[in-house]
Amino acid sequence: MTIKVGDRIPDATFTVMTSDGPQTRTTEEFFRGRRVVLIGVPGAFTPTCHRNHLPGFVSKADEILGKGIDEIAVTGVNDVFVMDAWAKQSGAEGKVTFLADGSANFAKAIGLSLDLSERGLGTRSQRYSMLVDDGIVRKLSIEETPGKAELSGADALLKAL
Repeated sequence: MTIKVGDRIPDATFTVMTSDGPQTRTTEEFFRGRRVVLIGVPGAFTPTCHRNHLPGFVSKADEILGKGIDEIAVTGVNDVFVMDAWAKQSGAEGKVTFLADGSANFAKAIGLSLDLSERGLGTRSQRYSMLVDDGIVRKLSIEETPGKAELSGADALLKAL
């Protein structure tokens, strides 16, 4: 079942890159007691994700954080090394936290996985943005059109805050 506003984020584990190498972080640890904007993308470096979706959150990070948001994070179905390379290449380091969901366990747990096997991409995440307040989804925008990042983009999210 697809997650909806009012639902609690389910238990799952992300991998993040730290100065000590890859480390795991549970959803409980990450969302507890904080207001987090979470962006879901099909994949690092893919055209819409890399050129249209993530850049808005990077350029508007200060404005988003100024609305009482504790952290902006992006999750994608990629390994932690790819997500770390994307963070560095995109200029998002220090502005957006990159949460690797390498096996799509989180995407599946929230009902927003996407089967792109026919394109050679396997299971991915749908494109979305959400506001999570102390583990509860308060806003959720799922992109309806492939290749678009409008409903789930930074401008739309800012209007909803």
